Amino acid sequence: MTSSAERQCGDCTLCCKVMAIEALAKPANVWCPRCSPGRGCAIYAARPDECASFNCLWRVNDLLDDRWKPSRSKLVLTTSDDGIEIRCDPGFPNAWRKEPYASEIRAWAAEGGTNDMTVVVIVGQRMILVTPEREFDLGIVGPDERIVRELEGTKVVRATVTKASEM
Repeated sequence: MTSSAERQCGDCTLCCKVMAIEALAKPANVWCPRCSPGRGCAIYAARPDECASFNCLWRVNDLLDDRWKPSRSKLVLTTSDDGIEIRCDPGFPNAWRKEPYASEIRAWAAEGGTNDMTVVVIVGQRMILVTPEREFDLGIVGPDERIVRELEGTKVVRATVTKASEM
């Protein structure tokens, strides 16, 4: 297994598909027009800051082995203010349900329950909140919306979406 300090993107360009890039007005889940899939960025030296500063968790976290490389797993893992986001390649919307990914995602959700951290899977435009007990399909969650979890102890019993301005 390679150390995260040694990991390079190589043939992996999945972030160039699943991530939105504001500076290029590129929406999520379509290939960046400056990307040659499997090869890299045509404007790499002059790429936007949001691209230059981005690292998926596979590149920076030694706990994720080579099975988690996005070009292999079809999943790009990132952090958010309140947890982990798992973005699926829209061509492989069920990749996160396959092993070894599904059981590890559930384990993160269990750990997150005790640390007030969320695990969200993004499939196309849909968001799914994963908890140890179940999944909450939240539908499309806009950038001005937030997920609200209703808890009984540490167990999530309900999840809804609300406008951030209403919180």
